[in-house]
Amino acid sequence: MNNTKLASFIDHTVLKPETGIDKIKQICEEALKYEFASVCINPCNVKVASDLLKGSNVKVCTVIGFPLGANTTAVKVFETEDAINNGADEIDMVINVGRLKDKDYEYVKRDIEEVVKAAKGKALTKVIIENCLLTEEEKIMACKLSKEVGADFVKTSTGFSTGGATPEDVKLMRETVGTTMGVKASGGVRTYEDAMTMIEAGASRVGASASVQICENKNLSK
Repeated sequence: MNNTKLASFIDHTVLKPETGIDKIKQICEEALKYEFASVCINPCNVKVASDLLKGSNVKVCTVIGFPLGANTTAVKVFETEDAINNGADEIDMVINVGRLKDKDYEYVKRDIEEVVKAAKGKALTKVIIENCLLTEEEKIMACKLSKEVGADFVKTSTGFSTGGATPEDVKLMRETVGTTMGVKASGGVRTYEDAMTMIEAGASRVGASASVQICENKNLSK
């Protein structure tokens, strides 16, 4: 796969709390240069990125209920609406992991559904299920609930918990949601080889902070 095609799979990501405006400007410039699918940034930076990327094909992606997923549904809905008003094109929301582990599937379903409704027709929705904290049964259930309420993608990880994306999880997610939903691999994808492994396992989007190095096919220490 050539660099240009690979770039179209990548959400160029910077979510660290110390991220300043200069870094946002840098990743937007890189996204334009390499033609990444999106920049994935914290909500406070959406307006800046939206202004910088206006008129381009690069989307603005932000995170909701991040990184724990433990906000109330009402807060997640407000975050979603606020992000869209500021120019977000894509919404990556974190599920309530505790409620999923409690088997309170109605709560989890409603939590996802309300965010999907808030974004409907305005922004694409990706549901972060934080695989590293889940059993296989829980991963499957989270994917099924996300599909049932009309989310556009399921996503492996926040990158801020105990583990990131694995090809095994991506394969399981793809098998569960089928071909009508996207699967995003995120967390620990640092090299060209990592990215290609995730895509071959079934990922249709890859979240990475090492996007430039990946496209330049440079190995980074893991």
